[in-house]
Amino acid sequence: MFLELRHLRTLLALEETGSLAAAARRLHLTQSALSHQLRALEHHYDQPLVRRGTRPLRLTPAGEALLALAHEVLPKVEAADRRLREAPAPVRFHLTLECHACYDWLLPLLEGFRDRWPELEVDIRQGRFEALPDLISGEVDLVITSDPTDHRSLAFLPLFDYQALLALSPDHPLTRLKRIQPHHLAEETLITYPVPPERLDVFSRFLQPAGVAPAAVRHCELTAVILQLVAGRRGVAVLPDWVLEEGLREGRLAARPLGRRGLHGTMHAAVRRADAELPWIRDFVERARQRSDP
Repeated sequence: MFLELRHLRTLLALEETGSLAAAARRLHLTQSALSHQLRALEHHYDQPLVRRGTRPLRLTPAGEALLALAHEVLPKVEAADRRLREAPAPVRFHLTLECHACYDWLLPLLEGFRDRWPELEVDIRQGRFEALPDLISGEVDLVITSDPTDHRSLAFLPLFDYQALLALSPDHPLTRLKRIQPHHLAEETLITYPVPPERLDVFSRFLQPAGVAPAAVRHCELTAVILQLVAGRRGVAVLPDWVLEEGLREGRLAARPLGRRGLHGTMHAAVRRADAELPWIRDFVERARQRSDP
């Protein structure tokens, strides 16, 4: 497109000053450069835009049409430019997870969250199982965790409850049981995320108090691969109920509760206490609490 904002500014300056010389001074151009610009514009439209020889200089109907466009467009452009220049820098919202399986619900949740807060610089940092120091130091702004601690500068906002279940292939012999006790896993290969055992509830709250260890432990980082291994009778895994929902519905997996009362927990959003009332953090927490398939 030949027409540019500078052309519209030229026509506006010609209207307001009434002469080529005064318009050139206002636009910080030489009169020769302004005349050349005007002739090029007239050549493009193949018709004159100004009535030469008139004092003050007057526009032709074609020039008036472009002048009307200048009056409509330039104020909007200048207002948008002013807003952008005066706008504060995007606010950062970096989060991380102490829970591999949480990606299954977090990524869909963030789609709507980003639409609601387009000015936020949202980023998911690589999860690790000792993320709270990063929150305290300011490296991240929110940590998804199931292990709240007592720290004066942090707030742990509960999101939703869950139950950890033993995932089995549908034809596994343990499916004959209604509940799994620690000794039932003594002959099993337990598939877990690559996390220290003391950070996994199946060890710290179920097996170790009973003095039981599985026959073997196999590590895998990807939830989808763990589920495939379980379905193929390559081992068993303890996973949150929301992870197993689809596989149970489709009949690819079976699941049993652990112990007489089950192995329950609560996911939390850990934030710095000073940030707990920020509107985007409150919105994130509310969205997580309202998940349709916790």
